[in-house]
Amino acid sequence: MKDGFEATSRVVRVLEDMDIDYLVVGSLSSMAYGIPRSTKDADLVLSLKSGELSRFADALGPEFELDPQGSFETVTGTMRYHLGVPSISFEIELFLLSDDAHDQARFERRQTIFSPQLESEAPIPTAEDVIVMKIRWAEIGKRGKDRDDVRDIIAVQGDDALDWDYIHKWTAEHGTRKLLDEIRESIPPIDD
Repeated sequence: MKDGFEATSRVVRVLEDMDIDYLVVGSLSSMAYGIPRSTKDADLVLSLKSGELSRFADALGPEFELDPQGSFETVTGTMRYHLGVPSISFEIELFLLSDDAHDQARFERRQTIFSPQLESEAPIPTAEDVIVMKIRWAEIGKRGKDRDDVRDIIAVQGDDALDWDYIHKWTAEHGTRKLLDEIRESIPPIDD
């Protein structure tokens, strides 16, 4: 494998072959609506049945190493597993679909689009759901790149293309509306 995008594409093909529902999130979903940027990892949300994780890891082959020790992810309250690709120093984080209301909503609302990075179609969240989740990460994790991703998505998509009622509903529920407003105010107007 030459890079992380190729590794992620391989993971996506195996998920498709095994008929496992998934969602491409994180920087890859941000790039679909915002500005492409470099990344050191990929993030996927998986809807798995009991025993599927180990069968999935086996199907990937020896180039991939699944850390069987999952960790608790505090934003949505789910388990996260690390899937390493040692030959290229790349990591894919696998998040199990949680019972969190927004996690469920964004999974149900996912749409399949062509991803230039993966060179294939893949299910990703809507632009609104990427904004809502990135705002949560920015608020809790104090991660600047998440703020930048939100700003870029809003700037590229434009105010008129986004469902602000939906975004405001979730940011109010998560207590992140103030941060959203700050980010929106930081975007310079674009002259027609």
